[in-house]
Order: sequence, then C-alpha cells, then structure tokens
Amino acid sequence: MGDNTNRSRKIIGAKGEELAADWLKMQGFDILHRNWRTGRFETDIIATREGRLHFIEVKTRRSDRYGLPERQVDRKKLDRMIDAGSEYIRRHPQWRWIRFDIIAVRLYENAPAQIDHIEDLY
Repeated sequence: MGDNTNRSRKIIGAKGEELAADWLKMQGFDILHRNWRTGRFETDIIATREGRLHFIEVKTRRSDRYGLPERQVDRKKLDRMIDAGSEYIRRHPQWRWIRFDIIAVRLYENAPAQIDHIEDLY
C-alpha cells in the first residue's frame, strides 16, 4: 500500500478514536488513557465507569463495503488486548473489575457518524 493510503487510514482511525472518546464521555465514562502502549501492545482507549475498567479497541470504516468495523477484531487481536490489559493490571492492581470492549465507528458521507459499543468481549 502506498503512503497516501496509510496516511488516509491513520487519519480515519484518529477521527474514529476522537469520536469514540467523545461518545464515551457522553455515556458517563472517564477516559484514563488514549493509545496506551506497553512493549508491543497498544490499547486505543482505557476508560472507567461504575468501578469497572474498560480496555477499548476502536475500529473505524467509511463504508460497510468490506464488512463491519467490529469484524476486524479477530482472536489474535483479542489476545493482544488481553495481554495489554494484563500488563496494565499488573501495574495498577487496584482494579478488580475489567472489561474488553470494541467501539465500531462508521463514517458516512453527508450523515452523522454511527457508533456501536460492544461491551465485555472476554
């Protein structure tokens, strides 16, 4: 893939993460971290609500042509989310209740973004 395609994907991904963070705040979440990294693992958003810690993967698409955004999270990606979450919990052991979530963002032309929150994958 060319540099323009990669740049476009990064811009779309960043827009989706921004929309997801704003949406989470409106739903009563407190955002603790965005793009938290440890070693080779990264979590898009770490947020908390009602005493639960949420590790959130954000997937964004401009159309459904190649499937739904949430379908991009396969078993390998879920395993990496769990590994990142395990490391976070090792560093912050005060958290007892955790969840792994996906936020799917669809950016349609001439229409508001559609956001779906799929909670507690694991």
